[in-house]
Amino acid sequence: MAITQPPSLEKKPIKFSNLLLGAGLNLFEVTTLGQPLEVVKTTMAANRGDSFAGAMSRIWARGGALGYFQGLIPWAWIEASTKGAVLLFVASEAEYYAKSAGASDFVGGISGGIAGGVAQAYATMGFCTCMKTVEITRHRQAAAGIQPPGSLATFMDIWRREGIRGINRGVNAVAIRQMTNWGSRFGLSRLAEQRIRDLTGKEAGQKLSNGEKILASGLGGGLSAWNQPIEVIRVEMQSKTVDPNRPKNLTVGKTLKYIYQSNGVKGLYRGVTPRIGLGVWQTICMVGIGDIAKELVESVTGEK
Repeated sequence: MAITQPPSLEKKPIKFSNLLLGAGLNLFEVTTLGQPLEVVKTTMAANRGDSFAGAMSRIWARGGALGYFQGLIPWAWIEASTKGAVLLFVASEAEYYAKSAGASDFVGGISGGIAGGVAQAYATMGFCTCMKTVEITRHRQAAAGIQPPGSLATFMDIWRREGIRGINRGVNAVAIRQMTNWGSRFGLSRLAEQRIRDLTGKEAGQKLSNGEKILASGLGGGLSAWNQPIEVIRVEMQSKTVDPNRPKNLTVGKTLKYIYQSNGVKGLYRGVTPRIGLGVWQTICMVGIGDIAKELVESVTGEK
């Protein structure tokens, strides 16, 4: 009886087309469902007494339909156009080297996701994530009768007062979130892919259909919302919400203690519902559609 050999592991060259693809996919993700879900999630995390419906009403009251796209231009676009390229490049490299060392698809996916997530946070996401949160939470100034400054004016004000540390406030929380986000998303998506192969009678390494890839990505993205407390901590660290009981010079540990004392365990999971939706959509775009798009680009350009 012939023994089926597992497919050989081939290192693909770094291509500029893949970097452009990563940027394009992330711009598509954030401009469609991504930013509205991000705004709802951040609003619920910053206003932990709000229900899902209450957060929706709050967003609508401050800008109508456009309120759901607050922070999209320029911060979310700057972030998306850079972090997508960083993620696809670093995650692909890290996943290859992990598998070369004997890691399974699941462990290789986790390794690639962690490396890509950390690279995203420190290379491109710190100041953009901070500024998006500032945009979404500073509406309280308007509610108090104060005309809030524009995006660039807010950025320059933070830069003058606090320098590079101010615009990167909460970057360590962003790094923890991203490494757990994409470690979970890639790892769980690869695990789901293998389970789909088992259920459909496919061999290890055999290609899945486009629908099966998107299903696996959606499952991986939804299940990755387990780390919502890290996201709530990140939002609180970057929020412009005024609270006299809030400690100054927040660290991850101080913020965790403050949220727990103020809102209990439930407070650490505020915004988890839109976060699940966001995780599903981001993972479908960057893992499922990303794999499909990379194969399409290779077939068009003839590069492997």
